[in-house]
Amino acid sequence: MAADDPRTLVSTDWLDAHLSDPDLRILDGSWYLPDAGRDPKAEYDAGHIPGARFFDIDEISDTRSALPHMAPPPEKFMSRMRAMGVGDGHQVVVYDGAGIFSSARVWWLFKVMGKTDVAVLDGGLPKWKAEGRPLEDMPPIVRDRHMTASRQNHLVKDVTQVAAASKLGDWQIVDARSPARFRGEEKEPREGLRSGHIPGSLNVHYATLLNPDGTMKDESGLREAFSAAGVDLSKRIITSCGSGVTAAILMLALERLGHRDAALYDGSWSEWGQFEQLKVETG
Repeated sequence: MAADDPRTLVSTDWLDAHLSDPDLRILDGSWYLPDAGRDPKAEYDAGHIPGARFFDIDEISDTRSALPHMAPPPEKFMSRMRAMGVGDGHQVVVYDGAGIFSSARVWWLFKVMGKTDVAVLDGGLPKWKAEGRPLEDMPPIVRDRHMTASRQNHLVKDVTQVAAASKLGDWQIVDARSPARFRGEEKEPREGLRSGHIPGSLNVHYATLLNPDGTMKDESGLREAFSAAGVDLSKRIITSCGSGVTAAILMLALERLGHRDAALYDGSWSEWGQFEQLKVETG
């Protein structure tokens, strides 16, 4: 089990011990791929960690974009968080129903908005439930809390910047999708997308960063996973995936390793895979 750090990752023991802290805010950031057949809001309503609010990744996004759940403008993020009673001075812990999956995306969004007191629950709801810890099915009483946000543009890359990085090789592009999707051997879950990967990119499947119980590997295990894929941790990194969700797991792992020179390609394959003028590699 990885060491507790309220700015990256905390254990179920840590959360249970801090459950009644007045300045703790817990978010259920569950989200699943369209073909998973799961309804995260219905699952939240049926049972969640006491005090948790539901963070809707698809709604708390830039809904002006045709791409899925792009990072929202700071004004929208602040508005939604205030309404959820999440504000300045709070320690935020995010979990999801898969273990460590979409919770890392919510963690990354908070970082993009300039918030640093936010952590992912290691092992998520499955570990919490397996340990017999408390659940409730009623939403918490929410009191509006002021929040300020300042977008950290260095944590986000757009398609033009990624295309330049692919051509120049001045950033390593690391893709979190499965090896079969990366190689173009498996159809993309979203319609209308080509198969393959960004030219010159490397593949670190997000699952290789996790233990069998869904917790994140320790530092040596994380280093080994990146090294095995040919990633040089002394160089700048852009993370990518299908739609910017599991790329955030790579961002979380890099943060755990003290790697600060990294950014996430928000459009990811949902954007790159649809434009014929952007080159694709397979194999």
